[in-house]
Amino acid sequence: MSKPIFVLNGPNLNLLGQREPHIYGTATLADAEKASQDRAKTVGFAVDFRQTNHEGVLIDWLHEARNVASAVVLNAGGLTHTSIALLDALKALTIPAVEVHLSNPQTREEFRKQSFVSLGVAGSIAGFGVMSYELGVEAAARLALNHAAQNPRT
Repeated sequence: MSKPIFVLNGPNLNLLGQREPHIYGTATLADAEKASQDRAKTVGFAVDFRQTNHEGVLIDWLHEARNVASAVVLNAGGLTHTSIALLDALKALTIPAVEVHLSNPQTREEFRKQSFVSLGVAGSIAGFGVMSYELGVEAAARLALNHAAQNPRT
């Protein structure tokens, strides 16, 4: 396919490998990017991998994805549990989206068990470290292929 999969990362993910390694592991965001690119290549897609600490930028990227991406993989970080605006941007997508997390929010603090992001995506993958990105990219690729087959003009 000609359109890439957007892999979008929210606040503090630039600190992977340094921030709370007992929770998030020692892999870096660059490791997650490489894993995403490698998996995407095996299923015939490219990846556009981005990170921001700003909610509005993440929303702008989701708006952009509507026209230039085949699917979205999103690790919204802490915005997962707080951002209705991010949920609204996900609901405006016309392409598939998948939520990923390095850790498993269901085994952590109570407030992390609520995901607004999950209400706007096809599915969620959590708790597998960097492998969550690989699985997310593969799921997004399959969903994108199905979406393209069902919507040949998009």
